[in-house]
Amino acid sequence: MIRILRQIFRTGIVTEPLQLVVEEDISTVGTKLEEAIRKRFGRSLTIRQVDAGSCNGCELEIHAMNNPIYNCERFGIHFTASPRFADMLLVTGPVARNMEIALRRTYAATPSPKLVVAVGDCGCNGGIFGKSYASLGGIDAVIPVDVYIPGCPPSPTALLNGILRAIS
Repeated sequence: MIRILRQIFRTGIVTEPLQLVVEEDISTVGTKLEEAIRKRFGRSLTIRQVDAGSCNGCELEIHAMNNPIYNCERFGIHFTASPRFADMLLVTGPVARNMEIALRRTYAATPSPKLVVAVGDCGCNGGIFGKSYASLGGIDAVIPVDVYIPGCPPSPTALLNGILRAIS
């Protein structure tokens, strides 16, 4: 354990800072997000992310939004493992037939007032998968959707803007 800690201290911070333009965009959106979250919830926004059958491209961008570079937690956004504590569902991918019941149950377990955000082209309209024997199409084919965030996959900035649209 001591050896690992020494290695960490020797290596230091190895992440690269964001480009100045991107950092300005994130700060602008983040300030608006923080104000909207405080106004609407009076505390932080808790999100439950649900993968309804995606290729995981959108999940990588959601994880990037939560990493130390973008750091969505500084704006009051937190992720939870339980839909019972969530204010918002962030749903990715076309709804696979095997995920339909799980998605409906997750939606039912989320307390009201609940917000649903469809992420990525697949979440918005089924994307390249569309409707088929294995896919029901977009998220709105199963549960009501409040905001759509298009893109394949959408950037962390687009995700933050979509969350802002949902809570404003």
